Amino acid sequence: MSLGRGTVVAIALLLAALAVAGCGLGPGNGVGDVGLTVTRDYGTVPVLRRELGDLTESDTAMRALERNADVGTRYGGGFVQSIEGLEAQESVDRSLDWFFYVDGVESTVGAADYPLRGGEAVWWDYRDWSAAMRVPAVVGSWPQPFLDGYDGRVRPVAVECLGGGAACTTVRERLRSAGVRVASGSPDGAIRVLVGPWARVRQDPAAAQIEGGPQASGVFADFRSDGRGYALEGLGEDGKPARAFGAGAGLVAATRRYEAPPVWVVTGSKSSGVAAAAGLLDAAGLRDHYAVAVDGGEETPLPVR
Repeated sequence: MSLGRGTVVAIALLLAALAVAGCGLGPGNGVGDVGLTVTRDYGTVPVLRRELGDLTESDTAMRALERNADVGTRYGGGFVQSIEGLEAQESVDRSLDWFFYVDGVESTVGAADYPLRGGEAVWWDYRDWSAAMRVPAVVGSWPQPFLDGYDGRVRPVAVECLGGGAACTTVRERLRSAGVRVASGSPDGAIRVLVGPWARVRQDPAAAQIEGGPQASGVFADFRSDGRGYALEGLGEDGKPARAFGAGAGLVAATRRYEAPPVWVVTGSKSSGVAAAAGLLDAAGLRDHYAVAVDGGEETPLPVR
């Protein structure tokens, strides 16, 4: 069957319009650079790190990974089974799998369904999830999610000073130096940073989850009460106490309550620990870490290895 000239012209115009709209007939328009990090064992062992500049609006987290690493998938290609030969596995003793974070927030959808818009920091980590199936937020993609938000939406950023003193000023300055606009007050939907001693910070419902252990908060740390105050304790991958820190220790960690925005805590047993924790807020102190404790100037990524 032959097509008339008018029909041919109409089809050509339709195809051109669809291509301009990026409706999947071609590679789509380019997006901004995306950072790809692959690690194992809670970020302690690097596997791959690349800046991806060839992505388009049709790309997903899965496509970006498959083009830059040796990947095996399952469930019809929707979920990752292996990266660079590291296979998900489950046994009586250990359960190991791949988890991914975009801008420091654990994804709630499969990688094949996560569209990339440009500017994201995508982090894959192969870890034992026996003690914590979900770790809803991490600090290792600093300055994300503060800079660009998460799930494709920029969020306001609020610093809540809960007796943190000068550490509150340090936190605000570190955020602003990273290009983050800090809101006045604490608007609805903000990514919050709680700054202060644990005795005050723990009164926030999101932060209080930390005392429920890694299964509740995803944070491998605890503050033990000795009747006079709180002492910071680092937990191992099994969720059990692994290291007791000194009275001046500090902690930087992130968690999330239900589907609310992430909440970061910059805290410690006392003011000196809060100040030490505030000093960690940069890429050098936080990169590829789930959370970080600092004691006497010594930084300890958490969970404790």
